[in-house]
Amino acid sequence: MGVTFSLNDEERRCLSRLARQSIGTALAGRYTAVPELPPELAGGTLSALLGSFVTLNKDGDLRGCIGTMLGREPLYANVWRMARAAAFEDPRFPPLSAAEWPQCSLHISVLGPLSPCPDPQQIVIGRHGLLLRLGLRQGVFLPQVPVEQGWDLRQYLEHLCRKAGLPSGSWRDPQALLFWFESLVFEA
Repeated sequence: MGVTFSLNDEERRCLSRLARQSIGTALAGRYTAVPELPPELAGGTLSALLGSFVTLNKDGDLRGCIGTMLGREPLYANVWRMARAAAFEDPRFPPLSAAEWPQCSLHISVLGPLSPCPDPQQIVIGRHGLLLRLGLRQGVFLPQVPVEQGWDLRQYLEHLCRKAGLPSGSWRDPQALLFWFESLVFEA
């Protein structure tokens, strides 16, 4: 398991511009379509079907985070949509205002493949993101979350249960599905 793709500096800058442009145009009341990629970047990783999350922080606190685990559209289009969704559609927060925007930082997480976790003891804090599914409930944490929160492995798994709306220890349930993934994370 591992990240099976890379992003060079130019590709990261392109995704950063797209995420900022997506939010900026929406704040200006212009809901434009996803711009086309520059020809020199088309056909590479930015065109791959990869999942992504965009995280907004305001003054160091979470202000919005939305993403998709699986890519069903080119990465650049996914980042465009997730940036706008993180700013305006995260149900935990009111829509971002123009006054808040200058105080926000953005992080983009590009997700590698999702695969069943063979053994929770193999999870490496800071390297592996997790998705837990049991019945109709599901919770996800990006790899950086347990590091930011100072969680050990047990706390990581228990908080994942809580996020999914499941009882403590549900990750041990024989019917539970635990997936792991890696991601590339960078500031936009």
